[in-house]
Amino acid sequence: MFEKNKHKQPPAPRAAPLETAQSKPAPSPPSTERKTAMIGSTIRITGDITGEEDLVIEGQVEGEIKINSHQVTVGKSGDVKANVTAKNIKIEGTVRGDITGNEKVIIANSGNVRGNIVAPRVTLEDGAVFKGSIDMDPSEPKAAKLPTGSKDANSGAPPPEEKEQNFALKSG
Repeated sequence: MFEKNKHKQPPAPRAAPLETAQSKPAPSPPSTERKTAMIGSTIRITGDITGEEDLVIEGQVEGEIKINSHQVTVGKSGDVKANVTAKNIKIEGTVRGDITGNEKVIIANSGNVRGNIVAPRVTLEDGAVFKGSIDMDPSEPKAAKLPTGSKDANSGAPPPEEKEQNFALKSG
């Protein structure tokens, strides 16, 4: 018969307290995404390039490229006149210069390389064009070479003379 709350409206929801300068947002989890920088097809760079992220080159670069702990990709429209050093290197365009891959180097079927390659693993896809030498001795660290005049530990003889091989692969 008598209902006290019949005509009353429910209380309005309370607004969330505003953040003060002292409150801190929750830290975001570390990002597992790899960053990639790109040099577009209309870009021309003359000089040295260094960095700590992957690099894709579709334009023209002249100088030196050092991306020691990441990947460098020279795209199909990329034209590089430089020595390239990186963890992994993939060539789909043109490179004139020496290539040093700390892990591997891949010359794709559209790739054209004129220069020497030093890497523990090298892949030349069918149709790739390459002129230069390849050094693939993964057991030989670059800085740790035997001193001049030292003898081979196994035979007591001086180390054998190194032979250089040149390869030229052309698609036809």
